[in-house]
Amino acid sequence: MQDNLLRLDEDRILVEQLRLLMGNVGSSVIPGFLLALLMLGVLSNDSNALGLQAWCAAVILSKLNIYLLSRRHLASGIPLHRAHRLVWVLILLNGLDGALWGALTWATLDTASVTGSILVISVVAGVLGSAMSLMAPVLPVFVVFVFMELAVVVAKLWLMGDPAYNALGAAGILYLAALLAQGFNSARAARAAIELRFENTELVDQLRVETGIAEAAQREAERANTAKSRFLAAASHDLRQPIHAQGLFLEVLSRTDLTEYQRELLGSARATSEASGEMLNTLLDFSRIEAGVIEPQMQPFRLQPLLNKIENELAPQANAKDIVYRSRETQLAVRSDPVLLELILRNLVSNAVRYTNRGGVLVACRRRGAQAVLEVWDTGVGIETAHQQEVFREFHQLGNPERDRHKGLGLGLAIADGLSRTLGHTLTLASVPQRGSVFRLTLPVDTAIPVAQIAMTQSKTRLLNARLLVVDDDRVVREGMLHLLRDWGCECEAAESIEEALALARAHPPDLVISDYRLREQRTGVEAIEALRALLGANLPALLLTGDTAPKRLREATASGIPLLHKPVSPGQLYRRVVEVMQEAARDKLAQQGESLD
Repeated sequence: MQDNLLRLDEDRILVEQLRLLMGNVGSSVIPGFLLALLMLGVLSNDSNALGLQAWCAAVILSKLNIYLLSRRHLASGIPLHRAHRLVWVLILLNGLDGALWGALTWATLDTASVTGSILVISVVAGVLGSAMSLMAPVLPVFVVFVFMELAVVVAKLWLMGDPAYNALGAAGILYLAALLAQGFNSARAARAAIELRFENTELVDQLRVETGIAEAAQREAERANTAKSRFLAAASHDLRQPIHAQGLFLEVLSRTDLTEYQRELLGSARATSEASGEMLNTLLDFSRIEAGVIEPQMQPFRLQPLLNKIENELAPQANAKDIVYRSRETQLAVRSDPVLLELILRNLVSNAVRYTNRGGVLVACRRRGAQAVLEVWDTGVGIETAHQQEVFREFHQLGNPERDRHKGLGLGLAIADGLSRTLGHTLTLASVPQRGSVFRLTLPVDTAIPVAQIAMTQSKTRLLNARLLVVDDDRVVREGMLHLLRDWGCECEAAESIEEALALARAHPPDLVISDYRLREQRTGVEAIEALRALLGANLPALLLTGDTAPKRLREATASGIPLLHKPVSPGQLYRRVVEVMQEAARDKLAQQGESLD
């Protein structure tokens, strides 16, 4: 079988050699015709005219025959089993052609002048030289052509009996040896080029197959990832709806008269609801990164207030585990997005507290030139070097095979890494197993004095004097929203579809519309708000709520330009946003009235 493969390989190479030789024939036909006619015109005289004419006609016919044979085989293809037979045909035809070119000496040297003899020898030598580049791919054809031409020429030179011609004949034999050596080298180079081309073709075919396999695997992975994202988005949306409604009802319930025991139970229910919302918000943060809808608001600010806030929130968790939480004071001001940086730091510190069972957690910041390095140290379980990049993958957790929900979803570090890249900061990890880890976030120092930001707190919710229209296809959410908004002093109506919302708006035009993003029949809250604005005016204040985490829907909702809140929305957050939107609408209305007076 191996012999058959070797023979097949040799036949393929021979076919390519023949194709190369016959492809070269076309470039030599017209020069050959012209050269033969030139010799006839220059060397013809009364004594050799007939013989020279016969020679010229024979050369042209020979050249034309080889050309037509070559074109026919190039057009129809060369079968492997006929390659060797074609070699013999070409040997015969080119051997005859070589003898005909050598016969030029027989037709002219006896009657030619010295100048004519020099021209004849030069033409014969030139034809031999050009034959090497044309016929060398198939060495036997070249050898026969050269041998036949020189044999005829040398025979004529020796028969002339002149010592000078005899010497020229001897030189012809040496020229034959040189041409054969060069022809052998050219043939070897041509064969090597053909073999290399076959190897490249095979490599390309192999690469194409492997690329196809890799692309298929990539498509399968992308389909799996898309299916995962769709499942998470759908599950997140369906879970957010009842949790959002639950938060609304619990807020309304907290405003009623309850016994101490009932308030204790309510506190536990609210804590459970907030924990569920926290997990869903973690999914939302990850989805927002994947969707690319996060736009950093870079500004200078001092780090210490942020460190104090994180410590106040997370130190109790450390105390509950009987570990030490410490943060060093810093006077550094940095340039970043304070909201996103807080989210990064909270995830890093939460991760450190979660995986530390003895010792403690240290948060510190030090300056290195124009950079600030924010560090989170822990004395936890540490991470093997082989796993240090894996911990930044989504849903990847070390030491949690049972998927304990108290250990999170495995998204904290993925979110921190994604937000760091979004902000242009560098997040690195160094860790020693069983000794602890340190996460370092490098961000630019800013020497500008930041404007002090005063946190607005709402000690007591004041009653709102406004008419609101709620559009949501979930009955429980609508009821929860109506109870809460009416408790805030609003006149409120709710619709489950765009058509119902338009009917209610015609009867009682609202001051503000609050719409869920995803409605029935594949319609959206953006469409509902646009329809209501077409009815009541383009300045109608509006607010979008969404439980979606699908990247495509997040991009669509963000691109609408309508203020957007993500479910589950805390009542305090909803209240502040409603007040902000209504105040902004009032300012715009006053500004328009002022412009009209001008």
